Amino acid sequence: MPCLNEAETLAICIRKAQVAIAKEHLVAEIIIADNGSTDGSQLIARELGARVVEVPRRGYGSALLGGIAVAQGELVIMGDADDSYDFTAIAPLVNKLREGYELVMGNRFTGSIEDGAMVWSHRWVGNPALTRLSELFFHTPVGDMHCGLRGFRKQAIDSLRLRATGMEFASEMVIKASLRGLKIAELPVTLRPDGRSRPPHLRTWRDGWRHLRFMLLFSPRWLFLYPGIALFAISLVLGGLLETGPKRIGLVQFDIHTLLFMGFGCLIGFQLVVFAVFTKVFAMNQGFHPPNPTYRTLFRYIKLETGLAVGTAMLLIGIAGVIVAVHSWQTSGFGVLDPQLTMREIIPAAVLLTLGVQTIFASFFLSILGIDDQGDPAVTAG
Repeated sequence: MPCLNEAETLAICIRKAQVAIAKEHLVAEIIIADNGSTDGSQLIARELGARVVEVPRRGYGSALLGGIAVAQGELVIMGDADDSYDFTAIAPLVNKLREGYELVMGNRFTGSIEDGAMVWSHRWVGNPALTRLSELFFHTPVGDMHCGLRGFRKQAIDSLRLRATGMEFASEMVIKASLRGLKIAELPVTLRPDGRSRPPHLRTWRDGWRHLRFMLLFSPRWLFLYPGIALFAISLVLGGLLETGPKRIGLVQFDIHTLLFMGFGCLIGFQLVVFAVFTKVFAMNQGFHPPNPTYRTLFRYIKLETGLAVGTAMLLIGIAGVIVAVHSWQTSGFGVLDPQLTMREIIPAAVLLTLGVQTIFASFFLSILGIDDQGDPAVTAG
């Protein structure tokens, strides 16, 4: 149980856990991961025979990480110490774990949410929206990403290398477990009103943003790749149309100024795609993401030399475009040029020159990023 000034409800939670342990004949310990309580919570826990672990670094995730690290059992049940979950009803979680599941989540929406237990914005907006996003981004097989009552096999969760220190720890556990292919089950649970008289530690907008930020940062496809591909493709198509001359839609005419923006769109889109590759390779090499067969196949055929060849080709075409533009300038006696014509030569040339340079140096950086202990690109393993 993570604990920060839970003196009002901690004893109730510990006694309920003790009832469950005795009733189910479990060999178990109760760990209170204290995050700096100043209300005597530690003394209450010790007097009731619970094991208190001091976790100096503040944060919901920090407290749970500290408690999980010292847990001696094969199976771990975690739950909040505010008496919103009934610890006497943990038997179904334990039984699911004994069946072979590695993570068992509680689901408050298929179970019961008592009046006053969850504010409407969390119940109808925040939790459903973040859960749907996690299903879209990571194919998580759960309907309640942020339920505070869950059980897991310690060895399996330790292998995930969880690091989040705040409320986003709840998302990190489910996301990494899904990516790693752990066996996940879900059980209905009851959420009751918080038994404390003070406001909860949860902050709606701050913690909601932390969950969303974590999901975006942990999904380079949705943060970088898909927006980058879309921006590059749209800019390339529209820019190609404007290369043939001005285009009018109703009263609005699009010309070289729009073409210039399409050139920037190609550059930004390409850079986002490159960032997606960098992020994915780094995440796989560091163990944050599991190996990806698509990347394994991709980098089997696309190596440093391939990137250098493509980048050099774009660079040479860009240089050729610049030469054509200079030749046009020469034919006018190096005088005043017509922007309607010269910009249609200069913009594509400048974009290709930039893309060529980006591709060459991105290829070198990716090769450096993927060097493993044997001196081979680690991306071939990811």
